[in-house]
Amino acid sequence: MELEGLVRCSTNYVPLTPISFLERAAKAYRDTTSVVNGSVKYTWGDMHERCLKIASALNQLGISHGDVESVFM
Repeated sequence: MELEGLVRCSTNYVPLTPISFLERAAKAYRDTTSVVNGSVKYTWGDMHERCLKIASALNQLGISHGDVESVFM
């Protein structure tokens, strides 16, 4: 939605990446349900914590930004 006469700047517009979206959602909606899978429910806070743990585990395995592996090799 474009507001007439409003100029986009850092004060009123910041594009969200998947990471910045998750961080913002965890802050703004920490205790709000984000995912439901059957009887299992996760909040945005839970999702943020789980993603940080996965990122940490990948880092500990030596996997970093730009590393790729083909599943077809």
